[in-house]
Amino acid sequence: MQKAILEYYLLATLSFTLTGVVHAQGPAPSPLISVPSPPPATAPAIAPQPSAAPELTKADFETFLDALIPSQLQNRNIAGAVVSVVKDGQVLFQKGYGYADVEAKQTVLPDQALFRPGSISKLFTATAVMQLVEQGKLDLDRDVNGYLDFAIPKTYSDPVTLRQLLTHTAGFEETLKNLFVAHESDIKPLRTYLVNQMPARIFPPGKVPSYSNYGFTLAGYIVERASGEKFERYVDNHILKPLRMTNSTFDQPLPPQLAPQMSKGYLNASKKPHDFEFVQAAPAGALSTTAADMTRFMLAFLQDGSVDGVAILKPETVGQMQTRQFELHPMICGLGITFMEYWMNPVRAIGHGGDTIYFHSDMVLVPDAYVGYFISYNSLGKMSAATGAKFCALS
Repeated sequence: MQKAILEYYLLATLSFTLTGVVHAQGPAPSPLISVPSPPPATAPAIAPQPSAAPELTKADFETFLDALIPSQLQNRNIAGAVVSVVKDGQVLFQKGYGYADVEAKQTVLPDQALFRPGSISKLFTATAVMQLVEQGKLDLDRDVNGYLDFAIPKTYSDPVTLRQLLTHTAGFEETLKNLFVAHESDIKPLRTYLVNQMPARIFPPGKVPSYSNYGFTLAGYIVERASGEKFERYVDNHILKPLRMTNSTFDQPLPPQLAPQMSKGYLNASKKPHDFEFVQAAPAGALSTTAADMTRFMLAFLQDGSVDGVAILKPETVGQMQTRQFELHPMICGLGITFMEYWMNPVRAIGHGGDTIYFHSDMVLVPDAYVGYFISYNSLGKMSAATGAKFCALS
């Protein structure tokens, strides 16, 4: 029964993400107010037995989403969306809605249409770092200056570490300047970007959560330095290919074989589509992927790092990434290694959202129920359908 409850929690969290509406419950009766005693009963009352929660099925998701998402697309002027759900080691549901190209009337196909999941890319960067930690090439708690060929200023007595980069607690000021660039020719090497766009250190490391695209770009550059491979090639060789995510890439522009599959991006469906977005801070947000490919990534993190007998991480590493690494208070959501906590008592979920200018996405896992979902929209629309309820202010 508990597992079924967790499964239905996933459906509830998906509903919150889609609608951005959380309904408050009424207050519990005060213990200071006397409640009248019930009238005497002629026979002892029999306590009702709780009925078992029904199993979460594909039909549940299809009925729910087929009613909700087409309405969103119409009412919020969104071109297209895609959803995939995994449960118990299998793909439970995947479906596209609306158009990848409005003018061409090209529908969204979940195993073909490429979407840009934005900062969900950070989970891939964190996975790359943790693979190198497993190999002894990186240490989460060492001064990152020991891995760099330029220096992070010693603003505070404590150094910046990879653990802090991967939990957004390195203390960097966040800036959006040059996060995106207009053309492929404008993309600078990671080192050039990191040196020229280095933000101020405004918080002591490990003390204050401060979301940092720069910090994850720095982590991606450290992957290059430790592995001897370009970041894009490292992720392709050690994460995407082992997981058979054959329609996914960090390459910018897209490889020729994937370019025709790219969904257009829109501010809203009534306006002209926009060109492929070039993300300068690539390790922080440059992934292009399909909903079907994302099921492989979700399954890996629900199955101790393995899919179909192929492991990208050790079980203990997956456990570490999903375990709280930073908290401001035990009673509020914390941070794992890049995974953010979402709570709906008594159930804990983890995940990460992501936004480019035109694409808006979420990935949420409930590890105890072995379920997870990915959702992405290719338009901002009148209201952002994908950025409503993020469950915690930390996200």
